[in-house]
Amino acid sequence: MFKNKVLLITGGTGSFGNAVLKRFLNSDIKEIRIFSRDEKKQDDMRIFYKNDKLKYYIGDVRDKPSIDFATEGVDYIFHAAALKQVPSCEFFPMESVKTNVIGCDNVIESAINHNVSKVIILSTDKAVYPINAMGLSKALSEKIMIAKSRQLTNHQTILCGTRYGNVMGSRGSVIPLFIDQIKSGKPITITDPKMTRFMMTLEEAVELVLYTFNHGEQGDIFVQKSPASTIETVAKALLKLLKANNEIRIIGTRHGEKLYETLVNREEMAKVTDLGNYYKIPADTRDLNYEKYFTEGESKVSAIEEYTSHNTQRLGLEETMKLLLKLDLVNESI
Repeated sequence: MFKNKVLLITGGTGSFGNAVLKRFLNSDIKEIRIFSRDEKKQDDMRIFYKNDKLKYYIGDVRDKPSIDFATEGVDYIFHAAALKQVPSCEFFPMESVKTNVIGCDNVIESAINHNVSKVIILSTDKAVYPINAMGLSKALSEKIMIAKSRQLTNHQTILCGTRYGNVMGSRGSVIPLFIDQIKSGKPITITDPKMTRFMMTLEEAVELVLYTFNHGEQGDIFVQKSPASTIETVAKALLKLLKANNEIRIIGTRHGEKLYETLVNREEMAKVTDLGNYYKIPADTRDLNYEKYFTEGESKVSAIEEYTSHNTQRLGLEETMKLLLKLDLVNESI
């Protein structure tokens, strides 16, 4: 499906971008373009991969001309560039808007103008029932994608999205922090032992994007069904794997942090398509005939439960340990 095609990954120096490279770099894809602001990480990738299929573009999604330059001749885009740290977005909300909202709109507009065939927008559980600036900005990026898709019914460019929760071992996730604390002999700091998070590997994140690429239609958002663990279980699993006995210290919920992750809200569950391992959330294609909003509704919503890390499959200690062993980071630390 990617034979002789050109793929652009925004935010391509991050965890997701590297996972995509591991999957595709030795395939028959023609070219993979890495678009990001970080020249140091790009240089590190250049040295590490040493592959002529990789092309590097310094730029910022906030700066549309830099995206336009990178998008020329591109077939597909995986849009992963975002500000993802909840605390920093709380203190600098306009920065999250510039990158996550305006930046997303810039990428979509550039894709449309350059007749890119398909764009996959990567989103997050924090966009569902958002309580922090990061989640609010990602929720808006989803709305932009859906709104643009309504106008592209007969257009070459197809816009779709993915939404996932905690990706184990990715930048900013709790697992690298816990491992560092264990190795340093420090207490493991837990915000709330009952807090739950979906447990998904980077490889599964790539699979979700590829599934969306193969099956997505205008405005669709796809969610992978994933198991979850409590933060306390993750900490205890790492302690057991690393044969350590560090103290577990409860420090309280951080600024803007949720008790559990929600991947599909109640209103979306009323119209979702269950595909077995995935949920497909179709775009709301209603027009601006406001009369329908007063005369037509959905009776099932009040009886439906949202899909969260609290009500999905809950992993015990041994199951969590088994899942953690899929991570190179964990195996290298044992």
